[in-house]
Amino acid sequence: METKTKTAAKKKDLSASYNRYKKYGGQQYTGMQIGRGHHWHYDEGDWKETKITPDLWEISYAVTKRRVGHAPENSGVPVGTEYQWYILSHQHVKKLNANDYSTEMTGLKFKLAHKRADKETWSAKAPTQRKHLIQFLRDIADQLEKEPIHLEFEYEGKEYTGEAVPISETCTDDICYEADVSLNDEDLGIIRCAKSGWKMDRMEQGLVDAIGNEIFLYYE
Repeated sequence: METKTKTAAKKKDLSASYNRYKKYGGQQYTGMQIGRGHHWHYDEGDWKETKITPDLWEISYAVTKRRVGHAPENSGVPVGTEYQWYILSHQHVKKLNANDYSTEMTGLKFKLAHKRADKETWSAKAPTQRKHLIQFLRDIADQLEKEPIHLEFEYEGKEYTGEAVPISETCTDDICYEADVSLNDEDLGIIRCAKSGWKMDRMEQGLVDAIGNEIFLYYE
């Protein structure tokens, strides 16, 4: 009985923590705390693309995504809530045979607006969404124009050279805790400094630690 009571209290604490108002950079928000993350599995999706220029394609993608694990009970937005995001990412594609390609994507997504389940209107009108998107892209351009962190090291007998572009939204007191990493002319994704050390998705931890050490030496 005592164990059940403790479990129920823990679930209540999780939902209360998720739903309470928080502040970040002067902005008030609810939901998952900054620094934590979701993990999803995507169903078989439908991806369509049309070539516009030699280097530019139009894409559309539709799929259902499913949470790994379960959301805290009584947490999160009501069913029917909608979001509009803008995704900026690198897509790494490798041809496996005549008809199959492996694909990985890493990058950022930025919320433009949401629509509550009991409302008919979005939280921001289209002109305001466009204004926010312009500012987001300008911030990204500013990041790319700044001098990146130079990376040069050896790991398991292989020489690596590249750069890490700090993500300005993660910077405090001129130290940035996330950066977009490229090594040997290949984008590897975003590295982040967590309480337990340096982390990157789908990367060997030894290589991640080597990259993180170079960034640490830059800020030292």
